[in-house]
Amino acid sequence: MPSTKARVSTAGQGVYSYLRALTYYLSTCYGTMMLALLFLFVSGQAVPPDTVVIDPPSAVVLVGETQRFTARAYDGSGTEMQQFTVTWFTQDQAIAGVDSAGLATAYAPGVAQISAVVGGQPAYARLEVLQLPVSTLDLSTPALTVYEGTTVPLEVVARTALGDAVAQPVTFRSSRRRVAHVDAAGLVSGRTIGEATITVEADDVEGEVAVTVVQNPAVRYQIAQNRVSIRCGDVVRFRLIAFDASGAQVDGIHPQWHVPESGATIESDGVDGVFVAEEEGAYTITAVIGEDLSHSIVVGAEPRLYNAHVELVGRGPIDAHHSGDTWVFEGVDGRDYAYIGTFMHDWMKVWDVTNPSDPVLMDSIQVDARRINDVKIHASNRLAIITREGASSRRNGIVLLDLSTPAHPTILSEYTETVTGGVHNVWIEGNLVYACHNGTNDLHIIDIADPRAPKEVGRWGLEKRAKTLHDVIVQDGYAYLSYWDDGVVTLDVGAGTHGGTPTVPAFVSQLSYPQGNTHVAWRHGRYLFVGDEIWPEGYDADQPIDATGYIHVLDMTDMDRPVEVAFYEVPGAGAHNVWASKDRLYVGYYQGGLRVLDISGELRGDLYRQGREMGHLLTTDERTMVPGWPMAWGAQLHKGNIYTSDLNSGLWIVRLVETLLMP
Repeated sequence: MPSTKARVSTAGQGVYSYLRALTYYLSTCYGTMMLALLFLFVSGQAVPPDTVVIDPPSAVVLVGETQRFTARAYDGSGTEMQQFTVTWFTQDQAIAGVDSAGLATAYAPGVAQISAVVGGQPAYARLEVLQLPVSTLDLSTPALTVYEGTTVPLEVVARTALGDAVAQPVTFRSSRRRVAHVDAAGLVSGRTIGEATITVEADDVEGEVAVTVVQNPAVRYQIAQNRVSIRCGDVVRFRLIAFDASGAQVDGIHPQWHVPESGATIESDGVDGVFVAEEEGAYTITAVIGEDLSHSIVVGAEPRLYNAHVELVGRGPIDAHHSGDTWVFEGVDGRDYAYIGTFMHDWMKVWDVTNPSDPVLMDSIQVDARRINDVKIHASNRLAIITREGASSRRNGIVLLDLSTPAHPTILSEYTETVTGGVHNVWIEGNLVYACHNGTNDLHIIDIADPRAPKEVGRWGLEKRAKTLHDVIVQDGYAYLSYWDDGVVTLDVGAGTHGGTPTVPAFVSQLSYPQGNTHVAWRHGRYLFVGDEIWPEGYDADQPIDATGYIHVLDMTDMDRPVEVAFYEVPGAGAHNVWASKDRLYVGYYQGGLRVLDISGELRGDLYRQGREMGHLLTTDERTMVPGWPMAWGAQLHKGNIYTSDLNSGLWIVRLVETLLMP
């Protein structure tokens, strides 16, 4: 769903971005009073009213419906004012939106506060949005023929007239319970040979499935597994094999899988049972075939052991100000460099890391900014992009650096025309820069084929007003957008699967989760590693920050339907940026330091508890702004070493040391 937006003048864009950012800041920090004063300034209302009333004061609508609100303004004497300007808005954009004429549109169930501001005087109305009733039931079962004595699952998805899936209580009943019984979870059990109809009901909508129970030819069962040696964290697939009296295999058995012991899980995936252990021990794997029929085996899981550790190679201490992101590359002069941005500071640092055990600070580049969050290097290693936020001129955007002399880069040009509101993160793909603009919270695509004259050539954004785009990465023709509370959005930007091009992206999929704060993503093999970032309210960057958030592992086998299958959560710490190479995931885990994770094979469940972590190093020493408190920013692998910047202490260079385990 590409976003088409009109271009505005540079000045207009800057004012819009500034007011939008200021509105958010004031509403968050100072509440309605300051927000009202801001709208008084914007609207230029000459005589502010004494009272504003919204009609109706409350309303109830269904998802997809609209509700018209009107505002009346009265002066101090109670006389209704005839000429005034009203500004409509709501901070509950996920539930409902409201246009400039007071027409609210319901998006999702919940309660939204509709606000009207006249001359700085606010008024509020309550809009309750109810879910549409169930319109259809989607029924699916792996088989309509059930063997006597066995079970098959019946899955039900209730949908509204708009096609939205809804969580609605579902009831099941069988026309002939003696033939086929169905339990409250939709598990159909074949009891005797014959035919029966299973009726499903939700919200007065019914659906039916006809099943036939036939004789079960199976007389013997065994459980097969795809691996014999099992370590914690290894995903093992179990399959029930049925044999008839002649020894031939029997198809059509659909077992339900269980493991009674704690410390491990098993899930049904088609006919397979997918098992993973988080603790060493013996586990009973049971395939429940029918109401009174099951088959079990016992397997053992050994601990996951690594003879590995993370060791320090070199340090580039920065303790006079906070550091931002870093990027490491080989310059055109054949030497290696690490460029580091800054947090609440206006310098980018240039480190020579050709000798990683002895980094040398070579230069600094100063720009008008309060934050240089991101640093990226063009594939040619002749051009760098740094992002700007908090410029005193309110013209942020990106700055392009000439790396002809990488130890002493120079400013080549800047681009601010459509991204004045600040750019948090970028990704360079060929001669295109994909920029996350704080003002629009859209993805702006900037052509830098002529680096002295960048120009915007495309744009994409979620079609909603309340949104936050934080990060973007482009890999193999797909762009992965970390859209904060809207989750991770995948776009086709040249993969050729959904009609997208590098400058006209096409929507592929979106997955969000309840905790939100989707901050970063990295694709590696079949998996997308997605990280949260959660900082406490009212944090002080010069004091310890208790960050939280963790890494979600999404299976992208079906690009249209990503599925979360695993997670990596370090207790007492918060995830930040990631990097993956071969079978290793490198994570800057804020106060948890730099972490290295084994991501080999299939991934399921709690990767930390499974013991997949290979090593870590706390990025703090005596050269830091916050004693004893690491805040590892991210990780990048370069020539066998791992580079990270720490928010409080600057540059760290480490390596993972692995040796073979001796028998």
